[in-house]
Amino acid sequence: MAPSRARALTNVGGMLQRIREKPGVPPVRSVERAVALLRAFTPDRPRLSLTELAQIAELDKGTARRILHTLSMTGLVSFDPRAQRYMLDAGICEIASAVQVGLDLREIASPILAEVTELTSASAFLWVHHDDAALCVDRVRAPLFHIDATWFAVGARTALNCGAGPRIILAYISDEERERSLAGEMPRRTPLSETAPAKLRKAAGSIREKGWELAQDDFYIGLAALGVPIFDRGGGFAGAVSITSLTADIVTDGLPRHLDILKHAADRIGERLQAPGASADRQQGKK
Repeated sequence: MAPSRARALTNVGGMLQRIREKPGVPPVRSVERAVALLRAFTPDRPRLSLTELAQIAELDKGTARRILHTLSMTGLVSFDPRAQRYMLDAGICEIASAVQVGLDLREIASPILAEVTELTSASAFLWVHHDDAALCVDRVRAPLFHIDATWFAVGARTALNCGAGPRIILAYISDEERERSLAGEMPRRTPLSETAPAKLRKAAGSIREKGWELAQDDFYIGLAALGVPIFDRGGGFAGAVSITSLTADIVTDGLPRHLDILKHAADRIGERLQAPGASADRQQGKK
């Protein structure tokens, strides 16, 4: 099985397991199945056949076809009859525009990310911790036409073992959150991807000590990434900002390039980011 398909099966399977483990009202099976089909699509697999979708969502083809037909009628999925492939439709974008996770951070960081890309000629990414993974909430791609790689899109999630931004998340979340993340699937994207929980715990401590992370060849061979944490005005960890490009563009003599630029960007974002509850605290102080 191809690595991307194996990851998709694991991701959807993990999502379904989390739904089933949550107490309270039992989930609606038909909705659960529809969500599994929608989440089968990824940036590196945006077009899938009925057979592939049924396999990833763990459904029989007849059930998958009926659900996909309904999703198509609601504008969430489209079908290419010539290629016999399904893909997400524009209705997903309309729903995504209402997502609040990381919204304040993204609105503050977006122009700063653009400056980082302009200064470094590297693609810049903004990450937050969500559902035991790193969620990409914004990116600015550099015009690197000589690099053939699937870049993370806004809304894409990844495990915390690979990449500078996700590993920053791993280092600065709470011990409880870290252990929960390490208990999940740690994909080996390249031979240099670290998957051992004990080594990842040790790496998290090292990242906290130095305040940055340099990742090389663990996501794509030939690419490197540099990441730093973002702290809000209250000192709380808010997310991570990272840059990615060819290793020679990020690393010189084993040391990261552009670290000062990235740290300055993170500081600027953090200075504008209000600590959670700060408004409520001020309102109570007025009473």
